[in-house]
Amino acid sequence: MCLAGLVYLAAGAFTFRKEIGAARAWDKLITLGPIFMAVSLAAFAPEHFRGPEFVQNMVPSYMPARPYWAYFVGCALLAAATGLTVRKFERLSTTLLGLMFFLFVCMLYLPSALRHPGNRFAWAYMLRDLSFCAGAWALAGLHSRAASPRLSRGLILFARIVLAIAAIDYGAQHFLHPTSAPGVPLEMRTPAWVPIPSVWAYIAGAILLAAGIGVAINKKSRIAAASIGALMTALTLFLYVPVLALACSGSAGDFNDAINYVADTLLYAGSALALALALPND
Repeated sequence: MCLAGLVYLAAGAFTFRKEIGAARAWDKLITLGPIFMAVSLAAFAPEHFRGPEFVQNMVPSYMPARPYWAYFVGCALLAAATGLTVRKFERLSTTLLGLMFFLFVCMLYLPSALRHPGNRFAWAYMLRDLSFCAGAWALAGLHSRAASPRLSRGLILFARIVLAIAAIDYGAQHFLHPTSAPGVPLEMRTPAWVPIPSVWAYIAGAILLAAGIGVAINKKSRIAAASIGALMTALTLFLYVPVLALACSGSAGDFNDAINYVADTLLYAGSALALALALPND
């Protein structure tokens, strides 16, 4: 998983080198959105090739050939990551990628959240994958402007509303549960080596709330979306990558969890930056 992510990071940096070099200030970070998405998708793909044991009870019982869907999703993730990296079939790949995440939400995470309405993590998972869908469809909208302006506006509006709701919810979660690791609110607690962890949680929560409101009311929405992406990028680099490095000496399960936290947070960053890329200049 680490090797796949690093390979696509290097390839994406090479492919986007001219755009990155020409961009200024915030635009340099915004340009990295598709690269971050491709890196995360590529890192997730090998996990799916572990076979039927990866699926376990995730695939609904009504789906035919249940053990093989893990392989199919792994191939789909690699195909989408490759399309984003080499900049081929971008409209098709991002449209289908968003559709896949939307189906994950409808078939897996929303039913789980409805079965456990008091479980905040169930709703966090749902909003996480819906945000991944929003990021993909923001790019699809960006690449659909010439061919279908109305569809483009609808996809970008969907992405803006979803990412605004997720950011506001996640921001509130940081204030309600400051001992949880900042970023996408999941089960992990802030590591003991992080100084004054509650303060960082409140800062992250404030940024998410302010940026989410900005995206929701469409005021300075591009810089607001970029702020969400910048926060998640910083958390990936300065929190979750060190967690991954420390997990190298632990069990395989801990290491696998650490990789997933890195890829989750980076994909959320890429989704927010993809929305910023699709929005007009403030």
